[in-house]
This record gives sequence, structure tokens and C-alpha cells, in this order.
Amino acid sequence: MTQRDPPPTVFAHGTTVPDPVARAQEGPHGVGARTRKVDGFAKATGATQYTDDIQLPRMLHARIKRSTRAHARLVKVDTSAALAMPGVVAVLTGKDLPEKYGVIPWTRDEQALCTDKVRYVGDAIAAVAAVDEETAVRAARAIVVEYQDLVAVLDVETAARTGDTPESKVNDAARHGNITKRVELSFGDVTGNLAASDVKLEASFFFQGTTHAAIEPHCALATVEGDVLTVWSATQVPHYLHRELAAVLGMSPARIRVIQPPVGGAFGGKSEPFDLEFVVARLALMTGRPVKCLYTREEVFYAHRGRHPMHMRYALGADNTGHIKAVQAAIDIDGGAYASFGMITAFYAGQLLTGPVGFDSYAFTATRYYTNKPACGPKRGHGSVQPRFALEVLLDMLAQRVGVDPMELRKRNFAGEHVTLVNGQKLGSSGLVECLDAVARASGWGARRGKLPRGRGLGVASSMYISGTNYPVYPNDMPQSGVMVRLDRSGRVTVFSGTSDIGQGSDSMLATVAAEELGARLGDVRVVTGDTDLTPVDLGAYSSRITLMAGLAAQEAMRSLRHTVQRAVAQHWNRDDKARVVTQGQCAASDVLLSDGAVNFRRDTSLGMDLAAAFVLAESAHGTLSASGGYRTTERGGDYRGGTIGASPAYSTTAHVAEVEVDEETGLFRIVKIWVAHDCGRALNPMLVEGQMEGSTSMGAAETNLEHMLYGDTAARAGMLVGPSLLDYRIPTSLDGPDLEAFIVEKPDDNGPYGAKEAGEGPLHSSIPAVANAIFDAVGIRLTELPFTPARVLAALKAQRRG
Repeated sequence: MTQRDPPPTVFAHGTTVPDPVARAQEGPHGVGARTRKVDGFAKATGATQYTDDIQLPRMLHARIKRSTRAHARLVKVDTSAALAMPGVVAVLTGKDLPEKYGVIPWTRDEQALCTDKVRYVGDAIAAVAAVDEETAVRAARAIVVEYQDLVAVLDVETAARTGDTPESKVNDAARHGNITKRVELSFGDVTGNLAASDVKLEASFFFQGTTHAAIEPHCALATVEGDVLTVWSATQVPHYLHRELAAVLGMSPARIRVIQPPVGGAFGGKSEPFDLEFVVARLALMTGRPVKCLYTREEVFYAHRGRHPMHMRYALGADNTGHIKAVQAAIDIDGGAYASFGMITAFYAGQLLTGPVGFDSYAFTATRYYTNKPACGPKRGHGSVQPRFALEVLLDMLAQRVGVDPMELRKRNFAGEHVTLVNGQKLGSSGLVECLDAVARASGWGARRGKLPRGRGLGVASSMYISGTNYPVYPNDMPQSGVMVRLDRSGRVTVFSGTSDIGQGSDSMLATVAAEELGARLGDVRVVTGDTDLTPVDLGAYSSRITLMAGLAAQEAMRSLRHTVQRAVAQHWNRDDKARVVTQGQCAASDVLLSDGAVNFRRDTSLGMDLAAAFVLAESAHGTLSASGGYRTTERGGDYRGGTIGASPAYSTTAHVAEVEVDEETGLFRIVKIWVAHDCGRALNPMLVEGQMEGSTSMGAAETNLEHMLYGDTAARAGMLVGPSLLDYRIPTSLDGPDLEAFIVEKPDDNGPYGAKEAGEGPLHSSIPAVANAIFDAVGIRLTELPFTPARVLAALKAQRRG
């Protein structure tokens, strides 16, 4: 008999759960139930307390003095007038917070307050704390700054040829010129395949910069009690904030507590520390009083970290059937003044493009530059929305050239399921074909595409996105996500998690797992999150990681407790005289069902008790009922430098069909409707999944014709953001958005809890090229520069007439 190796402590999906896809029960109260968010009622009624709602005794208010120059040396910062004002308690300058920080350990290039020079209009220079906001505003204005102007680098073309002198170098962290990061990777014989292709396409694309426009501005509040500093912040990464506060303040992490109250939207814009969090912490330590800082809407625009502008040049080669033999890309990325997540952005711009439509060979060069503008960072679909726009328009061009339906072209080039992609990434389940079929049926694609009156058209696009980045931002062997669960003899289940619910519903997801695994009613589940003193570490709400990673961690903890409860009940029924009549003394732990607040014998459900009684039995037998679970990273990705970036435990798939109406006289177009189908693996709560699909698609649609970060380029307005307000930065209202219809496709993935994959970011990507391709179907013009303004539409129509 062959001796088998013992099972691994941690399986390939990252937990000790042997089969995370398996369900504990069937029914309408766990996985698959359409239930409202656990925090929905409080938010709808206004009971939710956000960071700015917190008021503490003797609280001071902070304001930050910001640069009026795009690039300049700081000659002098005179705070004397501000400090002399009645009601001003303290003033900070760069010398009080000199330590550099950054969310990526290798690119710590920011200071909370500048010490040597400013790098964009809005860069933080000094801060004041006063008894009220009005006094703080006046005091900040009273600070006098003397500048020595330097060369303002405002675009990638200028950045590419400057940075060799101190006057033109945006950030000293750049080793070469003004380059933040350059990535050059090649897979297969790209040159040979392009040369041998029957069809060769080349095109240039531009994707504008956009920002998040979350309803809640950034806000932070700090206080000191004894030797513990507590910081409340509207962050989506409390753990990373905790780490950076300790580093910048020179304090032990054990003396710092970070609390994340409910967050009024983030979309990636709060995924790293910001100046206000360090400022309120230092001021609280200096004054011994609580200090709060709330950004104005203008400051939110300066904080930015939104979508990177990208200039993209693509070449694609295929045979006469439309089979893609090679794709080659050169991408120039405008990163703004600081690195932020920019090193990751440069990789994501290329690495996340190789599915669900596959290629025989692929090469890309991505260069992120420093410029004298607010730093860009992760916005919903980080780094891969822009290249996806370019590729999906190219696919439409290829379909036209070879005479193949665009839907069929994508199916022909489907990379497949459970395959290794051309760049070494492992693709598990993928519902590309099912997603395409769903939107084709709903939109009447076969009967309507190419057959509508001129001015009206349909376009299709597809995409893929990660369900969590495989490796943590800083290297370590600890779990990426931890969950602790406690069962109370009252029947209540309390889940402790460091996850950040920023509106996506992660608290509800954890409650759903509790209902599934422990048979608890949702109303009996309490979810405690966002407090570094109370909860285990979770790395934050970014890269669509929480459902998969925290969901698996919760499964691990809850399955352990479920087995404990089942054993205790089985032992009780096997001993109890009345119960033995039904069980005949043969009740195994697996015969005990936990469901909807009750416990029943599997073979005869007339035998049962309520869940609280079962918890009492288990606590009597085993003591306090608690367990922990964790998601641990396992090795993934290609075997080359950078091969692990973009590697994910699972990838979602999306397809969109957009219908548009174009007015050829004005250049205006209207998105009539968008159909979106998304493979989320398993919909833990279909209502929340559909909400994420609709919100994500709406955000993408807005980027096609409205949103754009514009900066002044004259000497007097160099680097000045035009219209940093929600009055001037155009986003759609409820009257402007298109009709939406969402279709959930379920292709369970072995690496997700119950097979679940992400649903919050993937449904954005292909909405944008679907609109572009619909405009081509409507009037025959290719728009390759975003946003699709009336001027660009009219220019393309004029060129069409000339042609």
C-alpha cells in the first residue's frame, strides 16, 4: 500500500479549509440570498456616524497651508503671524515631520509637510491647530511662504526629456531623469509573429486623468490618552496607516490605535496615508488635545490618487481568421509628483491584459513618469482600465478587418479556463463565453448590430480583473487577512475583522458567511471591523481582495466552530433519553444541521432546538467558543522579475454591450443603455453583486464623455487644477446616466469562498471600449482619445467626410 503524504497545513487557495467551494447548507438565508446590507438601515436613516461626526471635548481644528506653485524651492516659511493669532494653539512645518513615507516600502518619497521644495499646486507646507475652523483657516492664510520657482514638468513628453538637472527633477527619488518606474517584458516571439501576421494593426490611444469624487471628503481626528495615540480616519487601509504613523512619528506600533469609522465612498482614493493623518497625530501629541482635520472639496482634488493619464501605442498581428498572434504595447504613464502605488501601476498596465482574450505572444513597455501635478494612484480597476480600452477597440478593428462578428472574434481567441496565460499567470474559472452570450441575447445583438439607422449603434467589449493581489504590499509571511469569531450563549455571533467596508458591502459578506456556516440569522450576527486594537489584521480594501481573502479566513474560523457545535449537539442527543428515540444513539456530528437560527437532526428534522441552546451545549462542553482563521498567500505568478505582480488567486470576467445615439450636427452622443454580464464565481448576495456591477459600469460610462482632470499650462496658471470642485468637475447625475441591465454569471472558482470572485472593479473595464465601439457602429468613426468630447466627435466626422 502506497503511503500518502499528510495533507498540507495550508491548501493552494490559502487556508486550511479543504474545499472552500462546498456549502454548509442550502436555503434562502445564507449564500445566494438577496438580503439588504447589514449597515443599510443606519446609512439610509442618517444614523451612521462618519469621521467628521465625531466630536471630542477640547477638540482643536487643523488646516493645512498648501503650495500655490507647481514646482519651487521653499526659501522661507514664516509662521510667526499665524502663531500670534488669538485662538491658534500650535503650528507645524516640515521640520516637525521630516520622515518620508509611502505605501510601497521601496518608494517612500513623500513628506507630510514639505521641507525643501513643493512639487505641485496643493502640496502641503505647514499646518495650524486652532480652537475653531474659522480661526484655523485665517491662520493658515497668514503663513507667508517665499518660493524660488523651478521648471514645471506638466506632461510625459516634458518628463521624458528632463530630470537631469536639479531645476527640472520633479522628485529626487527618481534614479533616472523623471522616471518613477519602467517595466519591459516580452513573452514569445513577438517580432516574428507580427512580421508573419496576415493582418497588422497599429493605433495610438490616450486615456485622460480622472478622480474618484467620493461623497465623503478625507477626514482624520487624533487624540492622546496616557501613552496611546488614537487616530480616527476615513481611510480604506487602516493597517497601512497604522504602520506609516509609527514610522513617521517614531513611535512603537503598540502605542498607536487606528479606528476606521464608516466610510462615505473611496474607490481607491483613500488607499494610502495622507498628510492630514500625520498632521493631526503630531498636533495631538504636541498639544495634548484632540485635533481634527477635514479636507475641503478642493483639497480632495489635490489629494487625488485617481486614474493615471496614459499615452498608449499598440500593434496587433493576426491571421486571416482573426486568431491573434502578437500584441505589442508602449505605454507612457503620467504619475504626478509622488510614487503612490505607481510601481504597481506600471506592471498592471501590461500584466493584466493577457486574458480573457488570449494571444500567442505579447510584449509591453510601461514607463511611469513624475510630473508636477497631484499624484495619481489606484482608481477602481487600478492600472488596467486604460490598456483595456485600447485593446478592446483594437479587437473591434480586427473584427472589421477580417469580417468576423466582434462577439465571435472574442470567443475564437478565448484563453480558456484553468490555463496558464502567455505571461505565466494562472487563470482559473472564466465565464467569457457565457458573459458574451448573456449580453448578446439581452441587447438583440444578432438582429440589431450594424442594422440600426445611422446615428445609432451597438458595441461590445470584454475584460478580466483580479480577485486580490496575491502578495502583500510589504513582504511578510503572515496572513493577509485574519478573522476571529466568538459565539455567545445568547445565540449571537460576533465577527471581528480588520476589513474596510467602503460601501462595497464587506461587512454584509462576513455576515453572510456566518449565516451559511453557523446557521445564524443575519440579525443575530454582529460584525466588528476597522479598529486595530480590537480586530486582527486585514490589509485593506484594494485590488478587490476582501471577498476572496477575508471570506476564506471567515470560512476557516467558522467551520471550526461549526464542527465544535455539531459535536456537542450530537453527543447530547446520543445521551438524552428522548432524543435517543429518534437518533437511536447513532447521531454523528455531520447529522447535525445548523440553519436559520435552529438546529435539527438531518434524518428526522422533528428533532431540534434553537441555535442558542446548541451554543450553550457547546460552551458547556468546551468552554468559551471562539476561533480564528486567516488567508495566507501561496506562490503564484510567472518565474521572472515582476511575474508575481498581477498574479491573483482568481480572475473575474465581464462583457458589456453599449447602445449609443450620436448627433452628427453637435457632436454630442448619448449612451442609451448598457447591458453588463459579470462572472463573479458565486454571487454570495446577488443584490449586492448587481449593485456593484451597476455602480462600476456607471463610473466607466462617466469617463467616456464627462470626467477629465485639466491643468493650466500658461506661465501664470502652470500646473493649476482647473475647476477643483464638484460644480466644475463634471460627473453624471441620476438624470445623465444610461439605463443599465445586469446579468450575473456564476463560474465558481476553486480558490474562492463558495467559488466567489470579485465584483466591485471588473465590471468597469469594458464599459468604456463598448461605448467607443458602439459609436463606430453608429457613425463609422474610431475614437481613440478620451473623453469623447463633442469637439473630438465632430473632428472625426469631418475627417470621415474628407476621406
